[in-house]
Amino acid sequence: MKSNSKGPALLRNRLLAALIAVVATVGGTASVAPAAASAAGLTGAGSTLVAPIMANWISNFEIKEGIPVKYSAVGSGTGIAQITARTVDFGASDAPLTPEQAAACNNCVQIPWALSATGVGYNIPGVKKLKLTGKILAAIYFGQITKWNDKKIKAVNPGVKLPGLPITPVFRSDGSGDTNAFTNYLSKVSPAWKKEVGYATTVGFPAGVGAKGNAGVTATVTKTPGAIGYISAYYLIAAGVHAVAIQNKAGRFTLPNIPNISSAASTVKKLGPSNTISITDPPKKATIAYPISTFTYMIVPRDAPQKGFLQQFAKYCLTIGQKYGAALDFAPLPKVVKDAGLRAASSL
Repeated sequence: MKSNSKGPALLRNRLLAALIAVVATVGGTASVAPAAASAAGLTGAGSTLVAPIMANWISNFEIKEGIPVKYSAVGSGTGIAQITARTVDFGASDAPLTPEQAAACNNCVQIPWALSATGVGYNIPGVKKLKLTGKILAAIYFGQITKWNDKKIKAVNPGVKLPGLPITPVFRSDGSGDTNAFTNYLSKVSPAWKKEVGYATTVGFPAGVGAKGNAGVTATVTKTPGAIGYISAYYLIAAGVHAVAIQNKAGRFTLPNIPNISSAASTVKKLGPSNTISITDPPKKATIAYPISTFTYMIVPRDAPQKGFLQQFAKYCLTIGQKYGAALDFAPLPKVVKDAGLRAASSL
């Protein structure tokens, strides 16, 4: 993936990113209305990662089925909270529900409906390619590696002129599925991270600065020389931010592009309880896998008042809607995951 590619496709992506930002801002205030008020359509809230493909799903679903859908890209944590409170018809999260969240959500169903990745973007003037290992990433976010010319970074980037620029780690200040995927990965590659920080949609980062949403992290990285931040793959491309190539278990340094995301997802042979899936740090047999790939979920209560519309929308996204993914750095769902999603939708 060339995260800094130019041309018409990039322009379209930037325009869509701007549109999503506007929708998220406006929708965030409207999404607290009771779900019962949405009798003429559907309301949803949550993941900013899924927002780019959601925009396509919604516009084309409305044309095909005549059912309006409003979505607020307010972060996975807020999406989980709003569907639990039943202030929207569906939530969207890149992190599967924890047992405690599932209990609070009271008979909610998780439907895996999209596949992408959490990329890592950086802003080092003059440096167009950068490789990092998981252990180096953990050390950066621990605040242990503080300069870009640190010997550990130089060791995996031979020939790259790295400046003595201070590193500014950027993290999500809101509850985020990207945070869950990123910290889940760090917990797998760093025992210290697992013990001291762990993983969730919100964690206590030992170092760095916070920013809200993918748009906020992207903006902070873009305007801050020396910054590094985890950002959904689509937003990296749309903003022209350079992406870090991260070492996978096979020893390869890979970028968050569709073949590498698909390689990580190819390791899924069956789904866990409640359709839970984790594909961070996949086994080395997935030779080109990008190690911070992630599925994202629709969260829906069983026997919801809008059950029929919700089933229609879920099935559309899982079938026809998948064709919009390729242009937005969303990989096709593996058959085993798509089939599980369709069964879950039918079970509502």
